[in-house]
Amino acid sequence: MMLPDLDHLLARFKATGQETCFHGRHVNAQIYAGLDGTNWRLADYEKRGGYAALKKVLGKGGGEAMTPDQVVSELKLSALRGRGGAGFPTGLKWSFMPRQFPGAKYLVCNSDEGEPGTCKDRDLLAFNPHMVIEGMAIAAYAMGVKLGYNYIHGEIFEIYQRFEEALREAREAGYLGDGILGSSFSFQLHAHHGFGAYICGEETGLLESLEGKKGQPRFKPPFPASFGLYGKPTTINNTETFAAVPWIINHGGQAYLECGKPNNGGTKIFSVVGDVNAPGNFEVPLGTPFAKLLELAGGVKGGALKAVIPGGSSAPVLPARVMMDLTMDYDAIAKAGSMLGSGAVIVMNDTRCMVRSLLRLNYFYMHESCGQCTPCREGTGWLWRLIDRIEHGKGRKEDLDLLESVAFNIKGRTICALGDAAAMPVEGMLKHFRDEFVHHIEHKRCAVGAPAADAARAAEATPA
Repeated sequence: MMLPDLDHLLARFKATGQETCFHGRHVNAQIYAGLDGTNWRLADYEKRGGYAALKKVLGKGGGEAMTPDQVVSELKLSALRGRGGAGFPTGLKWSFMPRQFPGAKYLVCNSDEGEPGTCKDRDLLAFNPHMVIEGMAIAAYAMGVKLGYNYIHGEIFEIYQRFEEALREAREAGYLGDGILGSSFSFQLHAHHGFGAYICGEETGLLESLEGKKGQPRFKPPFPASFGLYGKPTTINNTETFAAVPWIINHGGQAYLECGKPNNGGTKIFSVVGDVNAPGNFEVPLGTPFAKLLELAGGVKGGALKAVIPGGSSAPVLPARVMMDLTMDYDAIAKAGSMLGSGAVIVMNDTRCMVRSLLRLNYFYMHESCGQCTPCREGTGWLWRLIDRIEHGKGRKEDLDLLESVAFNIKGRTICALGDAAAMPVEGMLKHFRDEFVHHIEHKRCAVGAPAADAARAAEATPA
């Protein structure tokens, strides 16, 4: 199969002025360092020091080979936390893999990037795919795994093709396959594309899809570390998490930790989108002030800062007065009542109606619910219909209490976190912007941009 070059993809980014990771406004970049959108091939990666970490681990770089325990220890020291959403310590997660298990074990990369606002992993796979491959090979060595898969979001098929090409290069160069670099370590890695279902970003839903089944999450326990792909021990990490591993091995876990802050090691890629002048992906050290990140993205566009969703659409919204005092790290955002999540920072200016924004968010979760759990299947529809009623001037005072009740009865009562993802935005909006919902109910109109909103509703009410 002919694999198309992605130069047209880069050209499309530049044509819109949104050069994603090629804007030169990163801070202490590790993953994006030296990228220009064209130097993604193996030869380019090797010129940037690529695969030196794998050689170091295997003792092919002039020193003694590292033991698997030493690799895991460096990851623990680094305080690298999962970059996909949960923020679980990576080294600790790797230590859960049963080292002496006699049968097959699997390693899976979750590249099913579907969280609204997030666009970082596709850049990694398109413009620095070998860093992900190297990180996965090192992880496989540390856990004694011989077979891995990268599950790539189905709606970015060009990126899947690019990654397949990178895999071919790595195999031909001896970085993947049997007896890697003349060692006794063998690791096979394959790409697998999904079909765009948001639910497959949940790790067990991903495993079900990878097995050829309907992508529905599993009950936990058992957890993937003991019963994962095909019922065998499996470790799943995000694309960016694997991409961080080579730097840690090359420079040491302590150096990585010092790049961030305690319990929040290293850099993080934030997808800053919404009402900003220069949206894109920005790699900055964890602990960077939000005000600095906003400055890197060109500042607020079209008005004053009103609110920010700091970790993808499922994270509770935070008002401007809170965000401007925060640093961008897991602990600070959690203490403020939200979560860092996938790192998608959705900026909203003061022309945005919170009711209409929440309506759009909850339509997404209603649409993406797999329907397996009754609280999520029915509850997401209830949330959307209630918000839709308020938005269109038919809300009742008791609807706000009902919204909170429905959200409360969804959270923690589903197999996976999609129910929570639908409920938390509702709770956040009502906590910080309840007055806008009250205004909608009492005045049958939006508190923000009322004339335009009235005209829109009038157009909707006019028979065709």
